[in-house]
Amino acid sequence: MATQLEFRPASSADLPFLMALRHATMNEHLARANAASNDAAHLARILFQFEHAQIISIAGQQIGLLKAYREPTQWYIAQIQIAPAFQGQGLGRLLIDKVLVQAGHDRLPTVLSVLDGNPARRLYEVAGFKEVGRDGMACLMSCPPQTAAASA
Repeated sequence: MATQLEFRPASSADLPFLMALRHATMNEHLARANAASNDAAHLARILFQFEHAQIISIAGQQIGLLKAYREPTQWYIAQIQIAPAFQGQGLGRLLIDKVLVQAGHDRLPTVLSVLDGNPARRLYEVAGFKEVGRDGMACLMSCPPQTAAASA
């Protein structure tokens, strides 16, 4: 895929975009899990670790969010959201691989949490994540550090 993704830190000016993106990408999964999907719940999730939020664009058009960061013993993917019009094009995998490459350089595992029933779980499994636990209505997953040869 020749798509050139652009990344920039999110700011408070991005909150309307992030709120619309979260509604478009998460309401269905939250409803299935019987979890809160009101504006207050969405805003709380958006603001969680907001200093790590990156707006993703293609040719200047905002298309998503990546929120991932390094902790002392692991990398954590807090959120990956791609606007529905851009889903199914391999962009989610590109974002996951971006984090896995950095975690591999740091020789740290990468962890995440995915809601039960969210089809993104299959994407994570294909990328090498395995279930390591449960947290209420979510599956906790981990991927060991990838070597340079494995990620090439």
